[in-house]
Amino acid sequence: MNRRQRSKIVPSMWIIAVKHNDTSAIYYSLCAIDWKRGARLSWEGWEDYEEFLQFQVPIRRKMEGRTTLSQPAAKIAKKALYLHLNDAQFEELERLFYQPFSRKRWIGFIKKHKL
Repeated sequence: MNRRQRSKIVPSMWIIAVKHNDTSAIYYSLCAIDWKRGARLSWEGWEDYEEFLQFQVPIRRKMEGRTTLSQPAAKIAKKALYLHLNDAQFEELERLFYQPFSRKRWIGFIKKHKL
């Protein structure tokens, strides 16, 4: 997805994927889904929850808006859906990002792994 396409995304759903390893290591990932435009974005790479909450997420609140505002992940975490995944389930989530967007597959995955 190029920069112009990314600027058109207005996230309607936020997902925080928490990956648990066998060695009790925890890994956090933040996903944004725009159902209307069939788009998704993700940010990942945190092992510390406090560091994850301080991350400034660049988002767009309106389609017509010219500026991209940033918002701390702590504010997004209040309205996000949490998914606790193991290694195999996390790989399935990553595969969804690289396949063509399918609302049916995403909703099925969310229902299957929702607490």
